[in-house]
Amino acid sequence: MRRRTFLTIPALAMLPASFAARAAAPAVHVHKGPGCDCCNAWIEHLRANGFAVTSDDRGNNAVRAKAGIPSKLGSCHTAIVDGYAIEGHVPASDIKRLLAERPKAIGLAVLGMPIGSPGMEMGDRRDPYEVLLVRHDGTTAVFATR
Repeated sequence: MRRRTFLTIPALAMLPASFAARAAAPAVHVHKGPGCDCCNAWIEHLRANGFAVTSDDRGNNAVRAKAGIPSKLGSCHTAIVDGYAIEGHVPASDIKRLLAERPKAIGLAVLGMPIGSPGMEMGDRRDPYEVLLVRHDGTTAVFATR
């Protein structure tokens, strides 16, 4: 073993695990309106679940349209993560599943603002909702039921 390699291995072992985890965190950029509390709460949900999140407050209509999300699926925020569009209050676990499975699709959407979805918490109340897979032809399929 070379001396340089021998000295590097212990140094790498000393790096905090959190540093390595942050380096591997999927990057998400959220487009939202200014001052939206539920959007900010959803962003915090993503961060708490290991995503590296950036955002802007210039609105999301143009980004949604460019991504190909039909307006009927529109919500208060649109995120882009690794080539996929995420519309509305989609749970982080479903985004992780999307990234693992990599289906041929535009992304995921949650209709409306269901109580109990990430960013829309209200105590113990949880309304049922579906996470939709948005296909390239604009049709949807149920990706998850919550």
